[in-house]
Amino acid sequence: MNKLPIAEVLPQLHATLQERNCAILVAQPGAGKTTQVPLALMNASWLQGRKILMLEPRRLAARAAARYMAKLLGEEVGQSIGYRVKNDTRIGSKTRVEVITEGILTRLLQQDPALEGVGLVIFDEFHERSLHADLGLALTRQSQTVFREDLRVLIMSATLDGKAISAMLDDAPVIESEGRSYPVDTHYLPQAVSGKLEPAVVSSIHKALQAHAGSLLVFLPGAAEIHRVEKGLGALNLGNNVEIAPLYANLSIEAQDRALAAVTKPGHRKVVLATSIAETSLTVEGITVVIDSGLMRVPKFSPRTGMTRLTTVPVSVASADQRRGRAGRLGPGVCYRLWTETEHRQLPPRGTPEIREADLAPLALELAAWGVSDPAELVWLDPPPAAAYGQARELLVQLGALHENALTPHGKRVAALGLHPRLAHMVLQAIPLALGALACELAVLLSERDVMRAADRDADVRSRIEVLRRAPSGEARADVDVGLCRRITAEANILMQSLGVRPSDCSAEASGLLLAFAYPDRVAQRRSAGRFTLSNGRGAVLQELQPLSQERYLVAAELDDNGVDSRIFLAAPLSEEELFSVFHQQIRKEQAVEWEGATGSVKAIERWLLGALTLKERPIHEPDLDLVLHALLEGIRTESLDILPWSRSARQLQERSQFLHQFIENWPDLSDETLLATLEEWAGPHLYGVKSKGALSRLNLTSLLEEMLTWEQRRQLDEWAPTHMSVPSGSRIPIDYSNNEAPTLSVRLQEMFGLADTPRIAKGRVPLTLHLLSPAQRPMQVTKDLASFWREAYFEVKKDLKGRYPKHYWPDDPMSAIPTNRAKPRI
Repeated sequence: MNKLPIAEVLPQLHATLQERNCAILVAQPGAGKTTQVPLALMNASWLQGRKILMLEPRRLAARAAARYMAKLLGEEVGQSIGYRVKNDTRIGSKTRVEVITEGILTRLLQQDPALEGVGLVIFDEFHERSLHADLGLALTRQSQTVFREDLRVLIMSATLDGKAISAMLDDAPVIESEGRSYPVDTHYLPQAVSGKLEPAVVSSIHKALQAHAGSLLVFLPGAAEIHRVEKGLGALNLGNNVEIAPLYANLSIEAQDRALAAVTKPGHRKVVLATSIAETSLTVEGITVVIDSGLMRVPKFSPRTGMTRLTTVPVSVASADQRRGRAGRLGPGVCYRLWTETEHRQLPPRGTPEIREADLAPLALELAAWGVSDPAELVWLDPPPAAAYGQARELLVQLGALHENALTPHGKRVAALGLHPRLAHMVLQAIPLALGALACELAVLLSERDVMRAADRDADVRSRIEVLRRAPSGEARADVDVGLCRRITAEANILMQSLGVRPSDCSAEASGLLLAFAYPDRVAQRRSAGRFTLSNGRGAVLQELQPLSQERYLVAAELDDNGVDSRIFLAAPLSEEELFSVFHQQIRKEQAVEWEGATGSVKAIERWLLGALTLKERPIHEPDLDLVLHALLEGIRTESLDILPWSRSARQLQERSQFLHQFIENWPDLSDETLLATLEEWAGPHLYGVKSKGALSRLNLTSLLEEMLTWEQRRQLDEWAPTHMSVPSGSRIPIDYSNNEAPTLSVRLQEMFGLADTPRIAKGRVPLTLHLLSPAQRPMQVTKDLASFWREAYFEVKKDLKGRYPKHYWPDDPMSAIPTNRAKPRI
């Protein structure tokens, strides 16, 4: 133990934790922090006989670390050193160090906020910044502050911003240790990978096996890529001395142990195909070469859609360095990076903390169980995003788990199950329906990756339940992951046992009913074959036509949030009877009386609504007249006032009134905008019982507009803005008020002979704009100064008109001429 680099800082770490209750250890890969620090501190006096909890991000790392420490002590796991992970616990009464996964710490804190039997909590590989690690640290810090000032917290990592975490922990000391690693020769590609990733990886493995001795560790984004690379390597016939060993979280413990174990036969080599699970904490024996695809798969939650999808993203520089370091643990090594140096310079320095991009429903549930409604009550390195957190709390309210910032009795049961709140709610709702066993199967099934590998697999969840039940007997299709099926079955049985539910082989037909409890926002209604609308308003699609494509209702358990329509990956049908049974409290029944533009009429219907979905509707034969009136008025606003039966007199009345609106204070505003805004006041009383555009034609708009004026205003209107003007010929010519700033009188020139000045209105304030017309009623002159026209322009106009209309009367002196509305005046 003393030969490892971490030994140099252990005395400083002892002394720091003797004086302070928080410390940060930054130790490079190979320093020995994961296995040496707990052993060095387990007998410290300041622990006062209490145990150490060490958090690891992954179950595989937790088990491996515990086994290695127990081996160093010459013991079996479960004695001084133990571990506790989901569905697997190896601890005893003498256990002094417990290696646990991060979610376990949250459960322990909820059960005992003071952590009475614990003296030190170690957060290992904290740079990974999982959601549970951030939550665990926030809760532990409050436990320190409120209950246990003597509780120690140690943050450990190889790639960590120590200053930022130190500031969060009241300027906790930062202790740094140099790691022990050998030089690693790093190679980049001359140009970026084009096409699919797997052929490039297979080619790199083949070349590395020929060029180097020792075993290989290959980093790939996920299990699907691992299986494709494994298949590609199988086609190369590498020989019996090369073992291909997959390594990812969903493998059985035995398969994971085989991948981590050293090669025992002389001359044999191993190619470990791993996800980022092998990036930290684990030592894979015998590795001298690392091949890094440069990709990793992370979950990203969209508050816009309320959905989480796995996204393949480039690794960060910190992750790439961690991966490269795996080749230099035992001696000089080689790392092949399947990207260019130019691409490397564009990588982010660190990964994004999960709390910024994750579904926060589990976090919101844990905080509510802790008694916190506002995350700001706790200290965070990165606080939960407000939008995602708000949406998470809305979901808990919808599931009946949260009410007025506190957990309901149902919410407490949901929190106790340790499942995602959606799935826990589903299981609890299923038990009274005698569907508990099926719900447990679904809950575990939906917590794991798909058991069916084929790319063109159908989306029906029921088919997964069927293969799950056939797998133990060996009756499974070639595209089914039998090992994963058996593990899901085992975990489902554990869940059933904890709930007192008996295993059952009841039909999977009720899957849709159960999924509706878990995903009330993802009930989908068919709008065409394979295309659906979700109850949250989003679109969804089954990309390949399949039996589910024709179902009227589905519940989508898994889908992405790409594009206009999200692709549905897992779903089950839901009958209308089941839909109304599950959501009878959420279904809204409302009368909708609306204007229908296509028919130009008011449509009255009764609707049953669930979120954005209209489940059914029927016509209302005698709708409420007030609702009809409101719909009609909204229809008029939609269509504009042109839908009303405007006569020439009505429009002229409006225009005359608007003309006076400019001059007389408090004169009513009869503009189209104001009339639309005040429809209820001036038109409403006359529209009761009117349901269509055709019925509107019976309105007398002139009378309605006149009613908006007082008797005195009507008198003023006639006096100040007359409808007609009498001209010298004796004709009464209508005045055009369409331009209320310049009312117009269009009159034949000959009818104005003898009139010296321009006629005026508005008590002489406004001269009319005269459109002087030819005998053919065409404008020949526009003027507001008639006297000037007679003096200056008439004689030129006369020459033109006399030549074109020789039979008409064109006197030399228009002021003494007789006005006429005929060709020539009568003598």
